[in-house]
Amino acid sequence: MPRAAATASNRRTARRPTRSAPAARPVPTLRSVRPTRPLKSATPPVVYGKDDLLRRFAPLVRHVVERVAATLPRNVDHEDLYSAGVLGLLDAHAKFDLSKGVKFETYAVWRIKGAVLDQLRALDWASRSMRRKARTLDGVTQRLDQKLGRAASEEELARAMKMRRTDFYRLLDQVRGAVLVSLDESRAGEDQEPTTIADHLPDPSAVNLEEKLAEEEHKILILRALHQLPEQERLVVALYYYEHLTLKEIGRALGISESRVSQVHTRAMSRLRVRLSHTLPAAA
Repeated sequence: MPRAAATASNRRTARRPTRSAPAARPVPTLRSVRPTRPLKSATPPVVYGKDDLLRRFAPLVRHVVERVAATLPRNVDHEDLYSAGVLGLLDAHAKFDLSKGVKFETYAVWRIKGAVLDQLRALDWASRSMRRKARTLDGVTQRLDQKLGRAASEEELARAMKMRRTDFYRLLDQVRGAVLVSLDESRAGEDQEPTTIADHLPDPSAVNLEEKLAEEEHKILILRALHQLPEQERLVVALYYYEHLTLKEIGRALGISESRVSQVHTRAMSRLRVRLSHTLPAAA
């Protein structure tokens, strides 16, 4: 009996699985730790529709354009600059990189201003070097005029710029294209309404009443003098000046020689000159 109990005990012992010592868990490191979820950016990417972009940043474009145009002549069309600024805004939206750590507004201002300046350079007929030379000449001229209290001569300007006269004249020829005045630029003095240079230029299509009346009066005096000529002289003058016939053609029409026509014409001009000298000083 004890032997049978021992045998049963041995069987129970054999059935139990042997427990091993627990394995040591590895210590997690920074490299082994991986986030279970992707990190979210603190600022979402800048994505606007075209209409939303223009509606939201149109005041920014207008602000940049007005700041640049503040130093330009008034004849420069601001709408052309605004169109260039809008293109700069669209270009900024297309090329903006959020990873640079710069706000979109800051980047957009830089791109808008660059587009406006490129438009101004495209409209400018003078190169940068020519503009630089013109500014240098203007500065020297202004300082020398203030120092002398009068307009400086070309020799004095050439001496102040340490240039020979031939080189100075060559410089004047180069910057001539950069020194232009706008006829539409508004100017106003003290207690005066603003006007433009074009307002003071004569209109070539305008009719001068005084000259018109004087011309009509001269025509009447000439016609009176012509009617006082003998018939042959009056006919020669009419055919020569109004019908534009030659002396030979007039002689053939009147049945006289060409030399005789010339004599008649000379006598008629002499009579007219004497009679008109009393009424028209210019004919004397």
